[in-house]
Amino acid sequence: MAIPTDSHSDRTEKSANQSMAKALVVEGGALRGVFSTGIMDGFLEKRFNPFDFYVGVSSGASNLAAFLAEMIGRNKRMYTDYSLRPKFIDPVRFLRGGHLMDLDWLWDTTIREIRLDLQRIYTKGKPFIVVLTDVQSGKAVYKETGAQDLEHVLKASSAMPLFYRSHPIVDGRKTTDGGVADAIPIGKAIGLGARRIMVIRSRSGDYLKRRDPFDCLVRWSMRRYPALQQTMTKRVSRYNESVNLIRKPPEGVTIVEICPPKRFRVSRLSQNRSILEEGYNQGRALAAHAIALWDGA
Repeated sequence: MAIPTDSHSDRTEKSANQSMAKALVVEGGALRGVFSTGIMDGFLEKRFNPFDFYVGVSSGASNLAAFLAEMIGRNKRMYTDYSLRPKFIDPVRFLRGGHLMDLDWLWDTTIREIRLDLQRIYTKGKPFIVVLTDVQSGKAVYKETGAQDLEHVLKASSAMPLFYRSHPIVDGRKTTDGGVADAIPIGKAIGLGARRIMVIRSRSGDYLKRRDPFDCLVRWSMRRYPALQQTMTKRVSRYNESVNLIRKPPEGVTIVEICPPKRFRVSRLSQNRSILEEGYNQGRALAAHAIALWDGA
């Protein structure tokens, strides 16, 4: 199932179905995602999973997969071991025209050594939606996954433009990082019927996106795809619209927002194991607080 609609449109599938009333939404952010996997490992430890469906973007989607597979520590190992190996991030390879982040190597290696329990993810029959960006149209694609395609879809959602030079094919279309079109898919969760939402972010609560030189470089890398370039141009405003929606949700919608603390030091491409461990532990330590906020909302 793919739902290629605009994430902020009120023309989405408004549903009175109570089975879709509670959602968990997880932002990406490359290695900043170590925070959300810490949170969700804490949830697993406390057997907390009251949600009816799940929406994830990029590394946030991969962290959701490990959460739904009930594999505590699995994605911590991805951040603090596999992501630090020279075969994953290689600036010299990048300057020679290859990937900066070799997702092919990362996926092949982790599937071989610490594969997700795909059967367990879908045992409860709850929808798990991963956000992608269509390269040709520039629009967000909301892919409801299954055991047969999840691993490939997760890689496609994490395929950061420029850093990963391929465009994975999903349902016949070229795709790239879901965060390009919809980094925090709150609007989509509401459109699908959610009335209570927990959103786990990878940025501090006061963060608003601003344009930076990296955005210009990414837009240049998209020069063969004008619609995708246009989406990238609007990325800052769309991100901040999502933050505003968290702050002022529609009537009848309650949103619990969980953000890294001010002292969170992990960056998009962190290669310091101690900082990544610290970020994971910060998430793990906030799990009880997140549960209390949800129960009190």
